[in-house]
Amino acid sequence: MTAAARARRERAAVAADDHGGVLSRRLLRELGVDRNALAREVAAGRWRRHGHETVAVHTVALGDVARRWRAIWEVGAGAAVLDGVSALQAAGVTGFGEAVEHVSVPRAVHHGRVSGVRIHRIERGPRELAVAGIPRVRPAVAAIRAASWAVSDRQAALVLALVVQQRVVTAGQLLAAASAVPVRSRRALIPLLAADVAAGAQSLGELDFASLCRRHGLPVPDRQVVRTTPSGRIYLDVCWSDVGLVVEIDGSSHRSGLAVMDDNLRQNAVVLDGGTVLRIDLVGLRLQPEAFMAQVCRAHAALGVSARGVVLTARKGAR
Repeated sequence: MTAAARARRERAAVAADDHGGVLSRRLLRELGVDRNALAREVAAGRWRRHGHETVAVHTVALGDVARRWRAIWEVGAGAAVLDGVSALQAAGVTGFGEAVEHVSVPRAVHHGRVSGVRIHRIERGPRELAVAGIPRVRPAVAAIRAASWAVSDRQAALVLALVVQQRVVTAGQLLAAASAVPVRSRRALIPLLAADVAAGAQSLGELDFASLCRRHGLPVPDRQVVRTTPSGRIYLDVCWSDVGLVVEIDGSSHRSGLAVMDDNLRQNAVVLDGGTVLRIDLVGLRLQPEAFMAQVCRAHAALGVSARGVVLTARKGAR
């Protein structure tokens, strides 16, 4: 091996560290690795091609960072950017299990198929791109598109919840993106989910829990009921005082700071006074209203029977 070849290989290894161990053919040319030198490294089993434009300066499987750079280079550097779940992962969001990389390109760009990559043709808005790192859209924009491209409403809700819970996107950024980013799928659902995740219990009015109760044959409950307990006053989201049933509807704010402790104290106080508490999260009520309302109906019916039995017993005793 010549000294020149060894120097080229070392330069390539250092440059590839910033890309997860891979380089594009253009970057290799800038480092002095021409077509013939590349062919010799591959033939010797030291490097491996991963498409037309991507070369790994090793022969092991590609990691996450390398796969993302490969997606950009193979689809088209300068036009393709990470988008959706892939952009969120590059921004540090965890909890996804995507098997492909998502990239977006302008509608006017023509491209071929790339294995392991899902390509979306979109109209990008101004200032959508992140300013540093691998080419990608900003997290708030990526979250809205990921929710639109999700395979189910449940997955869409998970995406929006994770980005706020992991503090990669603020509630305000999510709401702004939900109203500004055009999507093809879930046009009505995504703004509602964003409001549920971002605003928490404040979006309960949009869900109109009272109308859900009427639809399922339940009497309209009282809202924001005040109870006095040994530890002070507590506020209950929804209550049927006649049967002792309380429904607590939890937004994202219930999972932060000391909210969990406050919720536990409030629930325990109701139970110790003989009441029953059901908990429903806002996103769950949005996605599976029938399942949750079936539980509410079941509890109300059972407690109603018990309450009537107590009344009858008391009347018999009065005689």
